Amino acid sequence: MNKHLLNLLDHSRDYTLAVAEAMPAGEYAFKPVNTVWNFGELLHHIAYGIAWWEDNYIKGVKTDWNPPAAAPAKADVKAYLKTMYSDLATTVEKTTFNDHALAGFYATLDHITHHRGQAVTYLRCAGQVPPEYTY
Repeated sequence: MNKHLLNLLDHSRDYTLAVAEAMPAGEYAFKPVNTVWNFGELLHHIAYGIAWWEDNYIKGVKTDWNPPAAAPAKADVKAYLKTMYSDLATTVEKTTFNDHALAGFYATLDHITHHRGQAVTYLRCAGQVPPEYTY
């Protein structure tokens, strides 16, 4: 079970980082309309969400939603994503999954996928070519 979940997580991480890489550093403040997060903030939300979903729904530790401010630099956002994916992988390696924790893992991936799809749309709106989807 854990090996399968780690494989899914690896695919999610690799594609998310490819999406993050596809936006030029100078365009991380891009947003398609004024009422949404910019690209960097959106990716920061994905990273913070990984930790929050992990705590609340995989580890079962009640954690308030209290994200730190998003770093504006591409390198910082990518590093944050890498750290959160790595932390989740460590948790997956150590967890004996029950139904609740397994549902939490899949909910975490669903949250990532939802916002990563938005990031792909941002890339297109900014005139960038998104990476080919892989699974």
